[in-house]
Amino acid sequence: MATQKNEPPRPIIVKKITIVAGGHHGGAWKVAYADFVTAMMAFFLLLWIVGATTEKQRKGIADYFAPTLVKTREQSAGSANGLLGGSSLVDKDNLPHPGGSGTRTITIPRDSTGGKLEGGTKIKRAARAKQRLETKLASTPELRRLAKQVRLVDTTEGVRVDLVDNADFSMFRMGTTVLTGEASALLGAIAQALGPDGGQLTVRGHTDALPYKPGLTGNNWSLSAGRAEATRQALIRDGMGADHFRRIEGVADMEPLIPADPHDPRNRRISITVLN
Repeated sequence: MATQKNEPPRPIIVKKITIVAGGHHGGAWKVAYADFVTAMMAFFLLLWIVGATTEKQRKGIADYFAPTLVKTREQSAGSANGLLGGSSLVDKDNLPHPGGSGTRTITIPRDSTGGKLEGGTKIKRAARAKQRLETKLASTPELRRLAKQVRLVDTTEGVRVDLVDNADFSMFRMGTTVLTGEASALLGAIAQALGPDGGQLTVRGHTDALPYKPGLTGNNWSLSAGRAEATRQALIRDGMGADHFRRIEGVADMEPLIPADPHDPRNRRISITVLN
């Protein structure tokens, strides 16, 4: 088609297209920004956990993310068989990962046997001794009569056997360390009941607050300690091993059974504890 007369020529437009790789300034900044936001979210989550949990819960979380490996200490300072078991007083935990919890409380020392666990052998030993003694005291009419002088008490150390005096019964002759006949029979039964188990014992002597007569050399301290030792010797004569005894103590009238009346005869007693 021919161009009409007097029509101006059309301009020629040249369009240039520039292709930029990755968009405006590239896309790497988006990755960096996403990492920054993620780190900030983790940081604020950490702050919330620290503020909303207890010390015990925080320790559990820390141990979950950085578990401490329990192992014996090897290649450490000091002698391996010495007092510190291959450690020095100032060395750090030899743990295979850096930045562990750092608590030495869960590192098991060499040759450890464990503590007092519920249902463990050490707890059962005291319970067996208590049951065996109750059975022995009920075995004869004479022991059943004397059993009223015996009190069995569960303590944190173990089972305590209290042999208590009263107005009609005395473990020792007045003011001496000489056992009465009934007390000797009672200690014989206790030795038979407690001896086979092999547990450790402590023996403690108690007196009332009655003072010595003027002119007599002696006091309730020496009397209570002497009675505890006389009890130990009687138990050994009745078959209990001498290596069963951990401590022999005399406390005079400082731990009365009847605090309201220090002169009460029930304050005179011998306490034998079967240790856990």
